[in-house]
Amino acid sequence: MNDNTHDSLRGVAMLSLGISIGVYCLHLYYSCYPLFLDLQLTGRLGDKLAEELGRTGLFNSGLMCKLFILMFLFLACLGHRGRTELRGSLRRLKVMMALGFLLYFGSSVIFARLGSPAVTASSYCVVTTAGWLLLLVSAIRIKRHLISPHSDDDIFGKRKAGFPQEERMITSEYALHLRGKYRLLGRERSSSINFLNPRRGMLIMGSPGSGKSRFIIEPFLAQCMAKGHTLFVYDFKFDALTRLTWNLFRHYRGKYPSDTGFFCINFKDVGRSHRCNVVEPSTLRLVSDAIGASRTIFLSINRTWAQQEGKFFVESPINILAAVIWYLRKHNNGKYCTLPHAIELLQTRYDWLFSVLRTEPEIRTLIQPFIDAFANKSMEMLDGQMASAKIPLARLASPEVYYILTGNHLSLDLNDPDKPKILCLGGDPTRREALGPILSLYIDQISRLCNAPDRLPFALICDEFATVRATNVLTLFATARSNNVIPILAVQDLSQLRTQYTREEADAVLNISGNFICGQTAGETARWVSERFPKVMKDRSSVSSNSSDTSVSVTPQWEEAITPATLAMLSSGEFVGVTADDPDVEAPLKGFHARIVREELKVGSEKLPIINYPVDEESLQQHFAAIRRDMELLVEREFKKLVQDEGMRGLVVR
Repeated sequence: MNDNTHDSLRGVAMLSLGISIGVYCLHLYYSCYPLFLDLQLTGRLGDKLAEELGRTGLFNSGLMCKLFILMFLFLACLGHRGRTELRGSLRRLKVMMALGFLLYFGSSVIFARLGSPAVTASSYCVVTTAGWLLLLVSAIRIKRHLISPHSDDDIFGKRKAGFPQEERMITSEYALHLRGKYRLLGRERSSSINFLNPRRGMLIMGSPGSGKSRFIIEPFLAQCMAKGHTLFVYDFKFDALTRLTWNLFRHYRGKYPSDTGFFCINFKDVGRSHRCNVVEPSTLRLVSDAIGASRTIFLSINRTWAQQEGKFFVESPINILAAVIWYLRKHNNGKYCTLPHAIELLQTRYDWLFSVLRTEPEIRTLIQPFIDAFANKSMEMLDGQMASAKIPLARLASPEVYYILTGNHLSLDLNDPDKPKILCLGGDPTRREALGPILSLYIDQISRLCNAPDRLPFALICDEFATVRATNVLTLFATARSNNVIPILAVQDLSQLRTQYTREEADAVLNISGNFICGQTAGETARWVSERFPKVMKDRSSVSSNSSDTSVSVTPQWEEAITPATLAMLSSGEFVGVTADDPDVEAPLKGFHARIVREELKVGSEKLPIINYPVDEESLQQHFAAIRRDMELLVEREFKKLVQDEGMRGLVVR
């Protein structure tokens, strides 16, 4: 705005103020003429002006006259550009204006009082003038307050924050949705968060208590089951999600084929757990499958080993356990091919163990370094190799673990069209170190078996994913879309993910995930999330004030849509994120920052059914001892066969 425009506005403001003051003075002169007469303040000019304006009817109604005066007063305030104060309370100014209206319009009741005309008129003049001045001052200050970008009630700029978000619900075959509320230009609006292609991977992040499970995972779980998807749920804090899944399955039972089964595996309540052999023979088609299972177990037990893959004392325990698993897979049609049997077989004396394993040609290369060390009497090195396998595996040896891992209630190909399944895997925070390797192996095996063509749609939901190390899940983000697999992973932040996985693996998950949702977080995670949002164009206002004038300049600038500070101050249930669309169904607005509106899931709260009742401590101990005895008898029997068979006697390690 140039100087000529400023001068024109100032001239209009001064003219309006002059009209308001002039008419107001004539109104007092006309209404309180006896007072001015007693004070000898009347004159021919004033009488003439009052008489002429009175003929127009302006003074016939006191209310209409005051409204006329007030109209020009407000016009003067709109054009006023005097010095502004950058601090002030808008609430106090509103109270001041309300008081001004009360005095200005309520002063007319003074004439209804009986008394001296001079006192009545004087009181009317004082009260009305006080109201007029309050309206003038409050109107000017409120106008300054509104044009000033430094309002005290918006010190963080929330009124100008926000960006346009999708408000339509866009549907597709695999789409998942969340309802939310967001703010744009100071107004709250409803939004629909459309995850049109969750098969491209979904990553959920947020500090503890941010609402990941309640506001994100539970609605996604219900929507997947409403679509009839086969399902795997990792419930770290068993049995919160498991019980919800069970009741949802009962509610949506009609969406699934009649032969669909619900299964639950947990080590906290054995009576309500199914039994499942995590290395079931049919799932091990090649030696590499046994090596992969062994690697998952050991890298989950020893997290630092992930940074040292390929080194001697890392690969040695992986190879010996893989050899034992594959031997049990081939022996007697896999009758003893379970992880507990493999652990017990490793406890056998060296010469008997190596001799028996040597009978399986496919694993001779895996065990040959151990045999050479034994033959060369390098017992110190051999003891170190074997101890690096036995000591970590000893943590897994417990009656409950052995009991569950040696059953066959279900297979892990959950999305098999002939036998669809829903499986919940329960964790136990108090036994995280002991159960972590087993839980990781379960998740890895499920990821490998379900990521196959010609299967039913499958959703894999892992809450607190950073408590396990399942590297096969990471490949789902890159390869599972064509097989209709929906991977949904929830972690607290980037640093937690890197404690369980390598930096490269963690970065791959972050960069490949097509959809991500983030609640309250800070540090490197907040910076990474902030960079995923495009910048938005915002008007940057600045106020320049001096003793006689105030100028406001507005400059458009590119600013971050979501800052790390914004992420650090999110409330529980408030999330930001970016969604991925589908080639056939595009979404123009993919970013969101909203408070999630959660719909209550009215599906009941029935407890999990009892499956293995009764299971007492004595039965568990007997089963535990039977597995050890089976391996002792197997080794003794097979070793005697080698010694007695002249053709096989050369395989005996001495």
